Amino acid sequence: MIHIENLCKSYDGKAAVSDLNLDIPAGTVFAFLGPNGAGKTTTAKIIVGLLKPTSGAVTVCGLDVEKQYEELKRRVSYVPDHPWLYDKLSGREFLHFVGSMYGMDENTCEAQIRKYADIFETHDYIDGMIESYSHGMKQRFVISSALMHDPDVIVVDEPLVGLDPRSSRTVKDLLKERAAQGATVFMSTHMISIADETADRIGIILKGRLIADATPDELRKSKDAKLEDAFLEITEDEGGTS
Repeated sequence: MIHIENLCKSYDGKAAVSDLNLDIPAGTVFAFLGPNGAGKTTTAKIIVGLLKPTSGAVTVCGLDVEKQYEELKRRVSYVPDHPWLYDKLSGREFLHFVGSMYGMDENTCEAQIRKYADIFETHDYIDGMIESYSHGMKQRFVISSALMHDPDVIVVDEPLVGLDPRSSRTVKDLLKERAAQGATVFMSTHMISIADETADRIGIILKGRLIADATPDELRKSKDAKLEDAFLEITEDEGGTS
């Protein structure tokens, strides 16, 4: 569902992503794990068409992210690490606006709004102005907006930032549920715990280069080992820090 071939991205001659190759099939939660500045967000933005690669090729759902961007947008959702909402709208108005952008009819949109208001327990806040929301409440609405049109590919960058434990658990369960239904989830994070609890596969990126791509159990090498220890060992072997 996501195919990345020899991807490179440079800024002012400095490589942010170098020679990245990945194949992520449908029905997979893939965690892209690495320290800050490793190239995770750059890769996520290229996958959803917000950045152009310096070289290499990326296809999502069989679509070239540069040449078929308009068609791609209908099948992909993206939750950035610092989401931006319209402060002068209510949560309900924001979700209706997003639904209209994806061409959802009014009845379907309203049904999905009710569904995610139930899931995230936002009924008491949905008609209040977004400017009055806490960061965690905004994150609940952003994630709701990303899922309500049932995308084939979900790209999330640090999805649990600002969320309380209950909402964090809800998001992890939703991502696993969507993958079980056939969607592909690309999750960029530096949080080892969410990768361990959620991902079918984990890619570790360091200084723009992919240094590991395996299941959590394969990275641990033994049942009793901790993923955190495996991550630290792998990155230290490559001369990096966590």
